Amino acid sequence: MRIAVDRTLCDGFGLCVVHAPETFSADEWGYVSLAAGDTVAPEHQTGVRRALLDCPVHAIVELDAQGRPPRRPRTRPVASGERAEPAADANA
Repeated sequence: MRIAVDRTLCDGFGLCVVHAPETFSADEWGYVSLAAGDTVAPEHQTGVRRALLDCPVHAIVELDAQGRPPRRPRTRPVASGERAEPAADANA
């Protein structure tokens, strides 16, 4: 398992350090970095997965086999007055 931390997203909540202190370290302001590189040892993966799921700003991502973060779906901004989802047909 390989991970990355997007420090531009990190708000310093520190939940990752609580769940996986051997993998994450926090600076004096609470912002996180990887303590031991991006490869997670098998015995630490449970804590890292918990940290990944509990991060309130989703600053932690699991990398794919090529070391890339997962692709995020493209979304189209919703224009003012437009519905995000199509309205149900009233005649149905």
